[in-house]
Amino acid sequence: MLTIGKRDASGRTASEADHQPRVAVGEESGVLGCAFSGIWTTRTVALIDADMRKIEKRSGFKTLALDLSKIEKIDTAGAWLIDRLVSAFEKKNVEVQLQGQSEIAAILLDAVGEAVRREPESRPARPPNIVIRALEAVGRRVYEMRDDFLASMNILGATIRGAQMKLGRGHAVNPAAIFNQIDRMGVGAIPVVVLMSAIVGAIVAQQGAYQLSYFGADIFVVDLVGVLILRELGVLMTAIMIAGRSGSAITAEIGSMKMREEVDALKVIGLNPIGVLVFPRLVALVIALPCLTIIANFAALGGGILAAWLYSDIPPAAFIDRLRVAIDLSTIFAGLIKAPFMAMIIGTIASVEGMKVGGSAESLGQHVTASVVKSIFVVIILDGLFAMFYAAIAF
Repeated sequence: MLTIGKRDASGRTASEADHQPRVAVGEESGVLGCAFSGIWTTRTVALIDADMRKIEKRSGFKTLALDLSKIEKIDTAGAWLIDRLVSAFEKKNVEVQLQGQSEIAAILLDAVGEAVRREPESRPARPPNIVIRALEAVGRRVYEMRDDFLASMNILGATIRGAQMKLGRGHAVNPAAIFNQIDRMGVGAIPVVVLMSAIVGAIVAQQGAYQLSYFGADIFVVDLVGVLILRELGVLMTAIMIAGRSGSAITAEIGSMKMREEVDALKVIGLNPIGVLVFPRLVALVIALPCLTIIANFAALGGGILAAWLYSDIPPAAFIDRLRVAIDLSTIFAGLIKAPFMAMIIGTIASVEGMKVGGSAESLGQHVTASVVKSIFVVIILDGLFAMFYAAIAF
């Protein structure tokens, strides 16, 4: 039977199985001699690695003599193994002598040695200064805001498309799901909204009466409470409470379903997760938030009437008569117009954060927190934009 072995660079036939890498070690007069033989390639060097490490740990010599004349074949891996031995003894201030290396082995050893010596230059760069780090953080936040904006637009578009798909297939939008969400987000929030709004209205009335009393204009506290509550605080406080209560609930619900892969299951059975999960919640918020704003306005005015009566002796009848003069329909609608927009923002941000939840409880907590913070921030920004717009059109 004819067997053809592999050929090395010199053209000799060699069988790697019969020519494993070996090293013979000898010691004489302070000189440690190592004679290498066999094939030193990627496939074989693992067999000799342990022996080479044992040699690297030896000490007490002034000279290391390496005989490479019996190496039949060598590649980069073998050259690196030998260079590692050389480097270990050079660090111990031992003189290293190479003997009998072939031309190919010499080239490989020089190339590997040069690459290894360049390693310190490739170390991780020093961290940038605080200015660069601050600019980097700003840049990352800008990109995150861009990604969140695109995701929000995707959610809004998919919500509308999801509802149309359900209608197009002959299935009406499920009103039970919408009413269920209205009950949870709207009816369930009435007690806390009434309580907080009444307290805020009473505080505004008390502080306004206290400051206006210096000018003998206590009665104008009615104007202050009426305009401030109906135009700004009523809808803003309600939106902030809904962002903390219902927005966080939306993120937690959608995020939990995403963690349990229920969102993927909806896709598998042919349903649009946005249309099924997000659409009812957005519709419910758009309906519930204006209704809660109206309730919050009445509660805040009630708190203001009570505070003005107890603190400034303004009877409720006088308060209501003055309120009729101080406000008009534009004052009422200036606040109510903002409510649906704030509801859309809260629902969209909560849904986006819910869809971004990963597979851990830590990720769920982070995105619930981010949902509340972002919703409140954007709602306040929107309120400021509405205020500037109303001022521009004298509304």
